[in-house]
Amino acid sequence: MSNPILSEKSFDRFSDGLAGKTTADAMTLQGTINKSILLFITMVIPAAWIWWKMGGDPAAAEGLKGWLIGSAILGFVISLIIMFKQSWSPVLAPIYAAVEGVFIGLISMVFNSFYDGIVMQAVFVTLVIFTAMLVAYKTGLLRATPMFTKIIVFATLGVGVFYLITMIMGMFGVESFYHGNSWLSIGVSALIAGIAAFNLILDFNMIEEGSKNGFPKYMEWYCAFGLLVTIVWLYLEILRLLAKLNSRE
Repeated sequence: MSNPILSEKSFDRFSDGLAGKTTADAMTLQGTINKSILLFITMVIPAAWIWWKMGGDPAAAEGLKGWLIGSAILGFVISLIIMFKQSWSPVLAPIYAAVEGVFIGLISMVFNSFYDGIVMQAVFVTLVIFTAMLVAYKTGLLRATPMFTKIIVFATLGVGVFYLITMIMGMFGVESFYHGNSWLSIGVSALIAGIAAFNLILDFNMIEEGSKNGFPKYMEWYCAFGLLVTIVWLYLEILRLLAKLNSRE
């Protein structure tokens, strides 16, 4: 499983004793869907509020950089806690969604200030990709086979290493080609967006497996949180890709 939040290791400790149970305290597919929708709404509300409050103008956002960095760090810390304390997800997952909403609202506002309308385009593309992946999974067109899973696992690990190298280069004042708008940079962004999209297939599969095996009820929140992380990643990569394409016009 490539998404570390919805990795097989996250579910291993539930393999014995819970499999096959369908009690009221067990995780269900519908319950996970409901939690996913709730977390998505919890993320969208602060994002929309920030946009409305500041009129979509980053110049009106006092301390914008601080809020961006702060929400990014806080979201990362909360996600780490949830990964290691899955039983806390019913409380921490909504908090994460709200914090991520602040970050998404601010970063989207910045991108839109440079390229008007790019945010709605990114939202539309993300929703289309999500729907396409869901349909592909439900119809069996794409399945999380061992080989498929292995490829996405290594590809995602590669993206993580690439992000780390790019960040370290930036700390030493070296700008990576990835931040430019060359066709190589655009190609890499498109590839990363594709990897993020295929992670959705693995997320859907793990959620379905968890529901079938009757894992604890709080895992609905945990799985919904993991799915939200993938969606946010996909959206940000689509936003970055569209910005690069727009900058070449």
